[in-house]
Amino acid sequence: MLTYQIATGLDSLPAARAIRQAVFIKEQGFQHEFDEIDRTAVEALVLEDGRPVATGRTFPESDGWTIGRVAVRRDCRGKGLGAAVVRALEAEAVKRGARRLALHAQVRVRGFYESLGYHAEGSEFLDEFCPHIRMTKEVSNGSTDRAPSSCA
Repeated sequence: MLTYQIATGLDSLPAARAIRQAVFIKEQGFQHEFDEIDRTAVEALVLEDGRPVATGRTFPESDGWTIGRVAVRRDCRGKGLGAAVVRALEAEAVKRGARRLALHAQVRVRGFYESLGYHAEGSEFLDEFCPHIRMTKEVSNGSTDRAPSSCA
C-alpha cells in the first residue's frame, strides 16, 4: 500500500534527504544535489508499506511551479513509484494554484516524463555533467491526470 507524506522543507522529511543522497550523489555522481530551495520547497515522500521508497520536490517560480529531484530507491524501481511521486507533487502544486508545471529532466528519462504528459521545450543543456531538457505541462481545469487518492 502506498502512502504519501507532504511537508515544507527537506529537513522535515529526513528519509527524502537519504533517498536523494543515495540516488543522485552515491549512484549518479552529482555533487551539487542540495541547495537553498530545499528549505522552502514542498517535499513529497512516497512510502510503500511504511518504507520510504521515492521522493521529489516542487516550488513556485514566476511562470508556474517546478518539479524536481524526483528519485526512487534503486531496489524499488520499475513499480510505478516515480510516477506516483510526480503525481503527488502535481496534485500539491495544483492545490496551491499551479496552472503550469515545469521540470528539468535527465535526457535518458525524457520518455518517462512524456508518458506523464510533459513536453520538451528548447535545447538540451548540461546540469553538472548530465544532459537535461526542460519539459512543461499545462494543467487543465486546475487538475492533473491521476492524482494520488490518499495522502498521509
